[in-house]
Amino acid sequence: MRGKAIFALMVTLFMMTPVQAGEVNAFQSQQEDPKQPSANNTTLYIYSDGMNNFWSHFSNNDTDSTDVYTEEDDNGVITIKQRYLMTPTLDKRLSMEVGGEVRGNFNVYFEGDSDSTDNQGPCQPGQTPNDCDWLNITIFKGQTKIFQHTETPWPSGQWKNIQFSYFVEAGNETWDGRDANPLVEVTMKVKGDEQQDFLGFTSGTPGAFAIELGEDGSLLFPVDPASWEETFQEGGELGATPAEDTPGFTLVVASAAIAMAAFINQRRPETEE
Repeated sequence: MRGKAIFALMVTLFMMTPVQAGEVNAFQSQQEDPKQPSANNTTLYIYSDGMNNFWSHFSNNDTDSTDVYTEEDDNGVITIKQRYLMTPTLDKRLSMEVGGEVRGNFNVYFEGDSDSTDNQGPCQPGQTPNDCDWLNITIFKGQTKIFQHTETPWPSGQWKNIQFSYFVEAGNETWDGRDANPLVEVTMKVKGDEQQDFLGFTSGTPGAFAIELGEDGSLLFPVDPASWEETFQEGGELGATPAEDTPGFTLVVASAAIAMAAFINQRRPETEE
């Protein structure tokens, strides 16, 4: 009899132990794809195959990408318009800290004319002829333009590390793959005017543009740590108190009651004998 009692008690205690599988699976799913953001990585990197394909994601390594994107035109206008859309699409909800700082870090090179330092040359942004423009790096949240950084010209033939930042405003803090997938747009116009006369002498400067990719082209987001909580990922409010983690509690209690009742009913006839 004592053995049966101990066995029934152990079964009851086991059945009433809370199950944590759902929470574990949710954590594991966050670690599956390195291209998605995580609590330990909130930096977006830009990539390109060197042709006309541009994308971005949260992994600092992509074997499909070249290290540097380049374009050249000895005598003509190079028009840069690159849109680095996050691919694959963001599969998490992210809430930026309001007042938090988004930080951009990009390395860009150009050669040729992107401005006229004496305001008398043929290349003046915003004026006719429209054959040049300064470097612009624009951040989009889905289709919404959030911020644009404009870099004034630096000496031709040199690389420049371009760093900028902006602060997250209330109303722009929530990002997701459905309506607010991240996108980085890079635009610039550079004019090359290299020419050769009938004697074979060369004059002018060829046009060129280059941008480094991967770790040298990135955007750091100030993601609120509460974004990774299961309640927020499932569509709840940021920082909302999660429901008590007792899946199937009513069923467990009912099963325990049945087990105890079976034990008691089994014991009565033996006692009467």
